[in-house]
Amino acid sequence: MPAVPPEASARREMAAVEQAGGRYLAIGQGLYPKALAETDGAPPLLIVRGDLRLLDRRMVGMVGARNASAAACRFARSLAHDLGREGLVVVSGLARGIDAAAHDGAMESGTIGCAAGGIDIFYPPENEARQRRMAETGLVVSECPPGYEPRARDFPRRNRIIAGLSEGIVVIEAAPRSGSLITARLAAEMGREVMAVPGSPLDPRAQGCNGLIRDGATLVQNAADVVEALRPALGEVRSGRDLFSFEAPPADTSAEPDQSDRDRVQELLGPSPAPVDEIVRLSGLEPGAVQLVLLELDLAGKLDRHAGGKVSLR
Repeated sequence: MPAVPPEASARREMAAVEQAGGRYLAIGQGLYPKALAETDGAPPLLIVRGDLRLLDRRMVGMVGARNASAAACRFARSLAHDLGREGLVVVSGLARGIDAAAHDGAMESGTIGCAAGGIDIFYPPENEARQRRMAETGLVVSECPPGYEPRARDFPRRNRIIAGLSEGIVVIEAAPRSGSLITARLAAEMGREVMAVPGSPLDPRAQGCNGLIRDGATLVQNAADVVEALRPALGEVRSGRDLFSFEAPPADTSAEPDQSDRDRVQELLGPSPAPVDEIVRLSGLEPGAVQLVLLELDLAGKLDRHAGGKVSLR
């Protein structure tokens, strides 16, 4: 068993947590995330800073390459934004590349950053502004004491927290034997849904995702694919904006479609596949509203989805 620290050391750490604006969550107590508590090797103590209400909502992890392509970062940002509109909290690892894009996309709806070091350590350094904002509007989580600088061995430990918090994991651009694939493996071992975004076989950064799909991971092209994959965990389908039984965030209701919006989108659809971006442009509606109408049509069996982000009426 690990040695029990002296009382003076524990009190110094507690004072540092308070000074950093954080608090402790202990396993077995009400505020500790239930999904994480049920995993093997869950941290006995978490140090958190930010909005604890996010821990009561459904979460999905997004991970990927630190040296991600511009197209993948754009996709991750857009996907995280759309998942936030669907009421899901996006969890990621505060790294460069895909992690940063996912946090940025979900910043308004709620995002959780799992740090490999202390909650007062900004790693990488360019994350400082992002992490400070997340501590105000989202949540930063760590199992390490304040002042702790992350080392290589700490990142796989951080990955198990991402997997443990989440209903499922979406991987976007990941090379073989990457940290993102470690997260996916941990998620699978925990019984979570593993999803991956396909990429070009010519890009080494896509080999990990393509391999996951070959081995049975769910192929993801948009937020509707993620929601569909998580449906068994999220509850029964209902109707309208409240499509699933998880709590929706206090979102911008201006993007909520009314019947005229639904009619406008459906008029733009036909038997020939059309890009979703073009439907958004021609309809003049918010992208989130268009995605909601498309999801309703999909669930009603009236929509076909095609490669390249195109859709058609069935």
